Amino acid sequence: MGAILQATERTNFRRSFLKNLRDNGKVPGVVYGKNVETVSITISKSDLLQKIKENGRHGVFSINVNGNEKQVILTNYQEDPLTKDLLHVDLLAVDAQTEVKADVRITLSGEAVGVKDGGVLNQPLFELSITAKADQIPEEIAIDITNLKVGETVTVGDISRNYSFEFNHDSDDVIATILPPKQEEEISTGEEQEPGIPDNLEGREE
Repeated sequence: MGAILQATERTNFRRSFLKNLRDNGKVPGVVYGKNVETVSITISKSDLLQKIKENGRHGVFSINVNGNEKQVILTNYQEDPLTKDLLHVDLLAVDAQTEVKADVRITLSGEAVGVKDGGVLNQPLFELSITAKADQIPEEIAIDITNLKVGETVTVGDISRNYSFEFNHDSDDVIATILPPKQEEEISTGEEQEPGIPDNLEGREE
């Protein structure tokens, strides 16, 4: 886990004080957890980002608050919508066996056969919600779609058997599918498409 991250307890919650903290490279946050007294903290932004880089977005690391050491994971954060500057962090105190919910990003690898044949990749889900022990949360869930053909689909049930943790989804929730070529859709519906770029290019949804 590397060096212990140092933090100090924070009792000032005024907006001007918080702005001053951020201007000086600090981030306000909170440490909470089961059977743990919730503590507001101040922490070095650069040290925290380095720790996340070392351990991953869902990694467990140690934090020292006024001499009280805890193992924590980052559960939530707020950032400025324009500058993307880190504004606030929530740190959950855990042990290695603590089960927590986490959203893990999906990474699709390979170029699907169906796309090469003219189909269109549709990916309704970009993250998966899981419940896992704190030290077993992966940084990403990688799915190889190289062999996916037109009309074929990858569901949560298709990949869940490869993991020991629980997925908080229905087994038939679609992660990715290859839609038929656009020309075939136009022929089958008998409708002509208006010129220009469609708003739902590639059928991707957020």
